[in-house]
Amino acid sequence: MELEFPIEFVVNGTAVSLQAKRRASVDQWKDRVKEHSRVALPEAHFATEEPIAVTLYYFPDTEMQGDVDNIVKPVLDALCRHIYVDDRQVERVSVQKFEPGRVFQFGAPSSTLETALSGRKPLLYVRLSNDVSEELK
Repeated sequence: MELEFPIEFVVNGTAVSLQAKRRASVDQWKDRVKEHSRVALPEAHFATEEPIAVTLYYFPDTEMQGDVDNIVKPVLDALCRHIYVDDRQVERVSVQKFEPGRVFQFGAPSSTLETALSGRKPLLYVRLSNDVSEELK
């Protein structure tokens, strides 16, 4: 079954950096990302070979201790061979953190983003699109 884009989902929990001291923590986070993605995917789907754009919005429950860019690679690795065939297909990544008290009003959030905005923190909102220039239009 072909994937229908965009794909959106929310991952509960604290995002783990690729630089985490415990390798097991990174692996557990990648498993959690993959598990939560299954909610948005059809059964028996095929990983796409199309170019991909990824949006990550991280909502920590307190001020984030690490760098926001360090949470990207484990998420991309978790989705490789699951949603897309190879992470070389990822042509654009947009990542932003929204620490408590620093969330702005989104103009027209999707229902999944609404869930993230109103959900218990920490959590990560993930959106994948096969239109890599959608934000440039």
